[in-house]
Amino acid sequence: MITLHWVYALAGAIFVAFALLGLRDRPVNAAFWGLLAVSMWAGDALGDVGNGLLVLGLVGLGASGRMRRGEGDAPPELRQARADSHGNRLFVVALIIPATALIGTIVFKAAPDWFEAKQATLIALSLGVLVALLAGCLWLRAGPAVALQQGRRLIDSVGWAAILPQMLAALGAVFALSGVGDAVGGVVQQAIPHGSLFGAVIAYGVGMALFTMVMGNAFAAFPVMTAAIGVPILIRGFHGDPAVICAIGMLAGFCGTLLTPMAANFNLVPAALLDLSDKHGVIRRQVGTALPLLVVNILLIYWLAF
Repeated sequence: MITLHWVYALAGAIFVAFALLGLRDRPVNAAFWGLLAVSMWAGDALGDVGNGLLVLGLVGLGASGRMRRGEGDAPPELRQARADSHGNRLFVVALIIPATALIGTIVFKAAPDWFEAKQATLIALSLGVLVALLAGCLWLRAGPAVALQQGRRLIDSVGWAAILPQMLAALGAVFALSGVGDAVGGVVQQAIPHGSLFGAVIAYGVGMALFTMVMGNAFAAFPVMTAAIGVPILIRGFHGDPAVICAIGMLAGFCGTLLTPMAANFNLVPAALLDLSDKHGVIRRQVGTALPLLVVNILLIYWLAF
């Protein structure tokens, strides 16, 4: 049976390749991606202490300021000429990945003896990457080494921010287990007018957005705010629909993602990759979308969940 361990093995192999390719010219980057590969391949065997030390190593390398951005293998003019020769057809290769993920999710769930049903989407997504890689190599007449080199250039450009979502999601789980949700819930409940459903919904939606802005990721905010307001007040207190509250609550949190530099991989890295003069330019452009969308999500929770 193909399980999530196969996905980790594939991801680890790719990070090992990035590390080996960067040993000569970007040793700090190579060490960072090498440690990440170790976590993919041996995370279960390392245990809590070992994984904790590994994370500290990643943080130390990322905070050292010595990770270098990726550099192209050709002048910008040549890369532009290559892109112009193929035009928008290049996006076909990229679209293979979501298409394979969608089809694979449906097919794999129907074959539980062959694929782990709970992880069908991630397995299908990984398969989509391999199919897209094969299609790109055949169409563009390039070897796998070219794909790995370009992948290393891109991941080096993103740098430590590539693993920020996972780190913040893990931090949110730690906060939830340590009782932060209960503490936040006690403070928020005092601010909500007694018996006010709409007030509780506003507190949940706005709280998801604000906590996401602090944490940088809605996955980190979700366990805290759901434990503080979602479950005890909206679901148990007002008997709301858990699926609606949780799903749209996450969307409210994503509104906060659009508004914070803490979401560096979404908001700061694109500005750096595009060489924008305003490093917060992406965030400024998203304010007009995030705030109205937050209001809509709050209203949808109020109308659909109760």
